[in-house]
Amino acid sequence: MIVRVALPVPLNRLFDYAIPQGVAVPAIGARVLVKFGQRSLIGMIHSLSEQTEVPLNKLKPFEALLDQEPLVDDEQIQLGEWAASYYKYPLGDTLIHLLPNLARKEQHPFSAPDYWRLTEHADIESLPKRAVRQRALFTLIKNRQPISTSAIREAEFTSQVQKALIESEQIEPCEAPLIGAQLVNTVLPSVAGLALNAEQQRAVDQIKQSEGFSPILLVGVTGSGKTEVYLQSIEQALADGKQVLILVPEIGLTPQLVERFTARFNTNIASLHSGLTDRMRFEAWQSIRSGETRIVIGTRSAIFIPFANLGMIVIDEEHDPSFKQQEGFRYHARDLALVRAKQLDIPVIMGSATPALESLLNVQQGRFKELQLTQRAGRAAAPSFELFDTKGVELDTGLAPEIISRINDHITLGNQVLVFINRRGFAPTLTCQDCGSTVDCTRCDARMTLHRKPPKLHCHHCDRQTPIPRHCQHCGSDQLRPAGSGTERIEQRLSELFTHTSIKRVDRDSTHSRQAFESLMNEVNSGDPCILVGTQMLAKGHHFPNVTLVVIVNTDAGLFSADVRGMERTAQLIMQVAGRAGRAERPGEVVLQTHQVDHPLLNTLVTSGYLTFAEQELMSRKQAQLPPFAFQAIIRAEAKKQGWAEAHLMRLRRSLEASYPREQLPMISGPFPSFMEKRAGMFRAQLMFTGDSRTSIQGTLKAAQNWLEQDKESSRVRWNIDIDPVDSF
Repeated sequence: MIVRVALPVPLNRLFDYAIPQGVAVPAIGARVLVKFGQRSLIGMIHSLSEQTEVPLNKLKPFEALLDQEPLVDDEQIQLGEWAASYYKYPLGDTLIHLLPNLARKEQHPFSAPDYWRLTEHADIESLPKRAVRQRALFTLIKNRQPISTSAIREAEFTSQVQKALIESEQIEPCEAPLIGAQLVNTVLPSVAGLALNAEQQRAVDQIKQSEGFSPILLVGVTGSGKTEVYLQSIEQALADGKQVLILVPEIGLTPQLVERFTARFNTNIASLHSGLTDRMRFEAWQSIRSGETRIVIGTRSAIFIPFANLGMIVIDEEHDPSFKQQEGFRYHARDLALVRAKQLDIPVIMGSATPALESLLNVQQGRFKELQLTQRAGRAAAPSFELFDTKGVELDTGLAPEIISRINDHITLGNQVLVFINRRGFAPTLTCQDCGSTVDCTRCDARMTLHRKPPKLHCHHCDRQTPIPRHCQHCGSDQLRPAGSGTERIEQRLSELFTHTSIKRVDRDSTHSRQAFESLMNEVNSGDPCILVGTQMLAKGHHFPNVTLVVIVNTDAGLFSADVRGMERTAQLIMQVAGRAGRAERPGEVVLQTHQVDHPLLNTLVTSGYLTFAEQELMSRKQAQLPPFAFQAIIRAEAKKQGWAEAHLMRLRRSLEASYPREQLPMISGPFPSFMEKRAGMFRAQLMFTGDSRTSIQGTLKAAQNWLEQDKESSRVRWNIDIDPVDSF
């Protein structure tokens, strides 16, 4: 018997190994330690076979079997095989992504987590009245037993509190639930849901009535109560003993969702994101796999988590490009969620106020069912929009004087204001007033961004950081001045103008950790008057009931993007930011500073809404035969010397054109330098494929992948294949 092993190597194949003497036939999905060249690697058993192309005298046995039981099941392997084939990524490396990081690194077998229950003589009244945390943990275990240690930590109870209950003989260890066993215990809401309006109730009813694979696009204006629809829609799946996966685009959205789901359902809820340690993530992974955890809220990689009995998938902000992995294994979590839901024959709910154009086209073509929420929940009304013409206006650090006056009016009334600029740092560049030169990054075709806190120049593309120079490197002048405005500069100026008002900056520099972000959000939600200055971190799903004015500083930044999706992204961002205004009883207004007050699509967006804009944009895309009416892929390459990457891709193009008739190939564009040719010291180029069917694209890229893997000169060029790219850069 031969085992075929998936290994984390850039080769699109599996590797055959013999089973050592005295070792029983291992389970598919278990890990093994194997010798690969001079290294020992952890791999995963993909399949068993009686045959091999390797001569038997050269067939090596694997070094050790690390797991007696599989860590990955057949359903996950099927998902990994589909993803590797579709996204043209090495099969072994793809399948290894199904394992948590800890299982990819540590060679020892993993034991089941510890589980706890109340003892036979447990009595909460025997605990001191002042032992508030012990009593709270006692109640948690009583309601959720058996419960794992990781679930106790997820609920934010320390080991000291748990130890106190052990020593007082209130709790005891117990057996773990059977992994993969059919769940029979139901989960019901611990508190009643909010009252729904007619549209929300109709959406919940139709979602609950859906059977089997049912892709549903929930299109709801910002503040329409989509989260409440999610909460009430998953009740049936939980009551039937199933698990639910909620995918979110950003780590910043997970705390508020966890808080709402925890308040509604008395069950174990796991939050999966990049802020977890490998150990914490692995323990959550085990808890989900066993079926103990019933609700999972996570970012894109959570799509690979094993479930005992997954019953529904919810994708919040389905339009968000963050669902697409942009390095290495370039999968799209939304699309993989659809594939997984189809495999499992379960519903998948995709929610957004600004759906992706491909999702709206799927509705038009009958692939998705659309449910609309056209009004805001409760007494909140939609905000008013105004295009503010900045032509000929002398701006004060990017803000028009009249806009500053309006900010003052709203603050005087005790409200909050959000000032949006999608550019962090103090200023986008440092300019010499004498010769006009700027300080550029030596490793990228980009300018260095000026930061004041702490003082430095920082390239946001390659992470190069340098001290702020005192003299111009070209002419020696000391007249270096910031040009343009970022979040830091606007924060500083508003602090000077509004000395008695709290100014809160929200960007990646000011909120390094999830705890810092949560703390800042709690301060904002206290309701005290303040001015928020931030990037797109503020645009995604946050509820600020006291924000009554939103100012978008530089609306024009995305209007003339070279990327085909540039206008769509700009429209989505504008509407998402605007949606933070007037979400409670106080009316909201949105002011967009622009030089393009007559821009037709911008006017359509603010007067008729996103869906009308999307209809017009879809018509333009159809006329030009651009996505989603065509399918695209990009092969990107980079090399240390200029021209190498382009030459390599040109050889690939010529090989494809020589091997296939023209009518069998999709349209091939390029190779040409990337929009930013030099990045992190590497020179980049790309080759674009556009076709009217996925079949023509996939067949051509399979041949391209084989050529790239076998070409001898590929060693001096790094390359990747991007299927369904979310941008052209």
